[in-house]
Amino acid sequence: MDVVAKIFVGLVALIHVYILVLEMFLWKTPRARRAFGTTPEFAEATAVLAANQGLYNGFLAAGLVFGIVAGGAVGFPVTVFFLACVIVAGLYGAATANKRIIVVQALPAAIALVLTVVAH
Repeated sequence: MDVVAKIFVGLVALIHVYILVLEMFLWKTPRARRAFGTTPEFAEATAVLAANQGLYNGFLAAGLVFGIVAGGAVGFPVTVFFLACVIVAGLYGAATANKRIIVVQALPAAIALVLTVVAH
């Protein structure tokens, strides 16, 4: 069960690395505009804000990876904390920006959290 939990936590981290790349480096491209439903004008005007959001997604991914690597008494609470942060961010994003965020971010993190707690 521990391996399955770590795989799910790793997947959540990868999702956030992907979001980081979209927001920090690809924000103005058709790919990112399609993913976020933005126009070229909006993307141009908000590129700095998106890069900042991307950086925060990178911090979430880094915390999750640290939790996996540290393992044990240190890794468990770190992993739980960062998964909870992802869930809260996903719920807030779903409530304020796009309902799809609950499926893309919050649900995978919730599954990973349950698996992590059960495995512990």
